[in-house]
Amino acid sequence: MIRTASFAAVFCLAMVTCLTAAERPNFVLIYADDMGWKDVGYQGTDFYETPVIDAFAKQGMVFSSGYACAGNCAPSRACMLSGQYTPRHHLYAVGSTKRGPVNEMRLVPVPNSDGLSSKNLTLAEALKEAGYVTGHFGKWHLDGRDGAKPSEQGFDETYDSFGNGELKEGTETNKTGPPSDPKGVFTLTDKAISFIERNRDKPFFCYLPHHAIHGPLQGQPKTVAHFKAKPSGKNHKSVMYAACTHDLDESVGRLLKRLDELELSDKTMVIYTSDNGATPQSLQEPLRGNKGGYYEGGIREPFIIRWPGKIKPGSSTDVPVIQLDLYPTILDAAGIKVPEGKVLDGESLMPLLTGTGKLKREAIFWHFPGYLNSPVTRGRELDVKTGFRSRPVSVINKDQWKLHLFHEEWVLDGGEAKLPGNGAVEMYNLREDIGEYHDLAASNPEKRDELLHDLLKWHKQVGAIVPSEPNPDYAPGKGKASKKGKTGKKKSQ
Repeated sequence: MIRTASFAAVFCLAMVTCLTAAERPNFVLIYADDMGWKDVGYQGTDFYETPVIDAFAKQGMVFSSGYACAGNCAPSRACMLSGQYTPRHHLYAVGSTKRGPVNEMRLVPVPNSDGLSSKNLTLAEALKEAGYVTGHFGKWHLDGRDGAKPSEQGFDETYDSFGNGELKEGTETNKTGPPSDPKGVFTLTDKAISFIERNRDKPFFCYLPHHAIHGPLQGQPKTVAHFKAKPSGKNHKSVMYAACTHDLDESVGRLLKRLDELELSDKTMVIYTSDNGATPQSLQEPLRGNKGGYYEGGIREPFIIRWPGKIKPGSSTDVPVIQLDLYPTILDAAGIKVPEGKVLDGESLMPLLTGTGKLKREAIFWHFPGYLNSPVTRGRELDVKTGFRSRPVSVINKDQWKLHLFHEEWVLDGGEAKLPGNGAVEMYNLREDIGEYHDLAASNPEKRDELLHDLLKWHKQVGAIVPSEPNPDYAPGKGKASKKGKTGKKKSQ
């Protein structure tokens, strides 16, 4: 589907260089599901084993402050592939923004978009229009009433499976596969490898979003046996979580090895990251929280980029980056201009990757104007008590200073005039307190107000809608629960 003008045969990297088709790099984006920041060896897990990812981290650049675009699956993917923050495409959650006990919701949440609109030009479409061959192998999670399938969003090839047969395009489910292919990790990787083999002489974009390590957890029998015999760690002890993680790691090794054999590694940028933080089954200490929340444990991710000859092996940075930066980064690396009329909220990471400069922006943001059920580890006391992992919130990270703006207290309890007593904001210095233990909103009002005003300015820039209508069904303690909150197949998303 073409919605912008075609590009010329030679692509120019703005005022730097020009790249012919033969010079353009390939791109492989490996996207894990529910892998937390502490779930990999190089970040210090005390039980899981990820030897391939650990070795890969030494071959490229590690972003220790690399972030997902949202606290759970669908919005994260929508942001990454569209290059836009949630207020632009209105996909904030999986299924609904009204998940949890309705009687405990003080505001009527902003409605959720059901999928990523076909009108939103994706990264795959931009690359395809520039002459790239594009392939998608694995989870999609952007189809729905308002969404579109991978083949309608720029992918020449698309395939999904749990290892026991091809799924209908756009299928949304979570299940196990055969014992020899848990969660389909090897099938999906092999399909991606086949795509690469068949297109080795063309510039390609291979998007490999695995189902692992999302539940139901599964591992090969030999892998499960290995971790059953291993002593538990302090934070990590789940045998099945460890097995699923290890088998995913093994599948990544299979792809990287094949790139070497095809002599494609040197001209291929490989990116590894995950869509959101881990479930409470895998503690993320020292990070606070888990999947679905906007404390660090819900959004800070493993984030690695390798490009031999362009990125210094073993390099790292603590500059905060976010996955919507991948769209402009990939276009920049390929020498492709941003399509006319396309708004990108991220920034190319090429200055950081090549060591030639710094990023221009000052802050990154998150916006979630709704409710998600199921409390997370070290969540807000009110949320744990009432059954939420997140209430309506916006967040800013500016040079490792992080401020949470909670919409309920902001709208209903006096806003800025009543700070800090109304609890509308929390602020943390992540350089000194990565665990978000010490709220500095009261003790440092100057920094608090700086971040708050930057966040409110961003609201206006992107058209972020803050819920403002009081919930007529608000009746704290009455126990009236949302039909979509306590149960349902999308609870764990």
